[in-house]
Amino acid sequence: MFDTVRNNSKIMMGLLFLLIIPSFVMFGIEGYSRFNDRAAEVARVDGQKITQSEWDEAHKREVDRIRAQMPNVDPKLLDSSEARMATLERLLNDRVMAVAAQKQLLVTSDARLARELQQNPTIAGLRGADGKLDMERYRQLAAGQGMTPEMFENQVRVDLSNRQVITPIQASVLATAPQTEAALQAYLQRREIQVLRYASPDFAAKVKVTDDALTAFYKAHADRFRSAESADVEYVILDVNGLMSSIQLPEQDLKSYYEQNVQRLSSQEQRRASHVLITAAKDAPAADRKAARAKADELLAQLRKAPKSFADVARKKSQDPGSAAKGGDLEFFGRGAMVKPFEEAVFAMKDGEISDVVESDFGFHIIQLTGIKSPKPPSFEAMRPQLEADLRKQQAQRKFAELADSFTNGVYEQSDSLKPVADKLKLSVQQAKGVTRVPGSVPALANPKLLQALFSEDAVSKRRNTEAVEVSPNTLVSARIVNYHAAAVRPFDDVKDDVKRQFVADKSAELARSEGRAQLDAWKTQPDQAKLGAAVVVSRDQPQAQPQALLDAALRADPAKLPALVGVDLGAQGFALARVNKIVPREAQEPQKAEQIRQQFAQLWGQAETQAYLAALKAQFKAEILVPNTPSKTASSAEK
Repeated sequence: MFDTVRNNSKIMMGLLFLLIIPSFVMFGIEGYSRFNDRAAEVARVDGQKITQSEWDEAHKREVDRIRAQMPNVDPKLLDSSEARMATLERLLNDRVMAVAAQKQLLVTSDARLARELQQNPTIAGLRGADGKLDMERYRQLAAGQGMTPEMFENQVRVDLSNRQVITPIQASVLATAPQTEAALQAYLQRREIQVLRYASPDFAAKVKVTDDALTAFYKAHADRFRSAESADVEYVILDVNGLMSSIQLPEQDLKSYYEQNVQRLSSQEQRRASHVLITAAKDAPAADRKAARAKADELLAQLRKAPKSFADVARKKSQDPGSAAKGGDLEFFGRGAMVKPFEEAVFAMKDGEISDVVESDFGFHIIQLTGIKSPKPPSFEAMRPQLEADLRKQQAQRKFAELADSFTNGVYEQSDSLKPVADKLKLSVQQAKGVTRVPGSVPALANPKLLQALFSEDAVSKRRNTEAVEVSPNTLVSARIVNYHAAAVRPFDDVKDDVKRQFVADKSAELARSEGRAQLDAWKTQPDQAKLGAAVVVSRDQPQAQPQALLDAALRADPAKLPALVGVDLGAQGFALARVNKIVPREAQEPQKAEQIRQQFAQLWGQAETQAYLAALKAQFKAEILVPNTPSKTASSAEK
């Protein structure tokens, strides 16, 4: 075989040329690079990889979910490294539970899936008056999450299976009163303390400031006075909002859209009804419910004979305290205001009709429909602003989808300038000065991924366009550096005032610590001489405005050696001395409050057990995150 290849090398090279070169022409080298980037492994569970693209998709869904619940949330928070890492952690946990469910043979039957979907309030809202599911709206619901109905149902099935891994752990937690009390006594222990603060600003007047001292401080802490690297940038945005202004709407299109959607745009139909209720709790004995039903049937027969007596019968016989005095009148209401069986009966009735006995969780109802308020469709002119906004947005979204590839390819193919793609797509090139790696005041340039690309070696040294980055849904941005300013230590004369301020602050904190430690040493040899502030009682849930470092030191003091003196370094704030006098018993809780606390403790305990079980599963299935995490910064110290 190798001889054949060698003897026909020219033919083989020709075949390779025909196969490989066109793919580079069609997709470009960057296409391969991007494909590899999206396929890059970011985590692994049981030998199965989680890719960058899966992570990106999961985070996009999470961002969309949060924005739907909190439209005014700061986009910077949603796209921070912490938020993205939290999404990856959840994705890893989901994958671990999926593997566990598979290995433990935990499956979700079709019947269980059907029950879950029927109980889903969002899906329940898609049912018509006849109880049938509106499949078109159901497809739209799934599409809004980037799925088909089949994919949505499969996702629910997977979630239910995964839930079976954790639910038994949570259900097994039993927090008894003694356990709860012991844990809370330890965690919420109260201690009486007296505090003396040595605040840094109080020592500022004692700091000697000389030019030589400032110069030495400036040289020793040069990094504090370094300017951040920055750049003057130009950028181009392709987004739906920008495209909307260029959309022209023919009058006929507006009228057609109005005719197609007038019912949807109209207000909801409302109905007025009266009812007679014979109460019977859902969990009442069968005999009691049977007796209540018999009484309702008897009243129905009476009302069938004399429909005009409905209000009088309701006043005398109805057991609904809210409506009986009004002859059973419930006023006008729309869909969703009443329990499902009651609502379905009302919206299936004709005006003036009396229903059969309707059973609900409250008991047995006899209903009379007394009015129908059909909404008057709004006129075309009244709806014109909303029609124009809706239709313009729809067309802008379609146009965005058509132009996105041209924008993405354009900023790459002519990477030395943004003007060609801006001219081609009729976009404007915008400028921003002093842009840094830290998201600033320009929203379009606040995306971490875009800033990372902007300050990459290639973009800085060769002034090339960045790739098109999706900074938010339906918004693509490409940017390039026009002028780059490297980070550098600023001249002493330019920062002299800042040097003096930091020098005084540092020296003041040193003096505060020095005096505080000296006083601590003196009082430890003569505890009776210690003069501190008024006694206060502190605990983890009632810190009394004390610094966290001081609170931690006071609660760590050995209870067998109280009273005890502790000294706490408060960093730039100075120093604190505290005498921990005694442990103060927790106040007795009212029974209702104690039960509430016990339930909260059981919930927290269940969460802790769940996390411990998840950690064990991660170890068992060799789950690991392969991308670096941003380390959290903690700075606190305490000394005794």
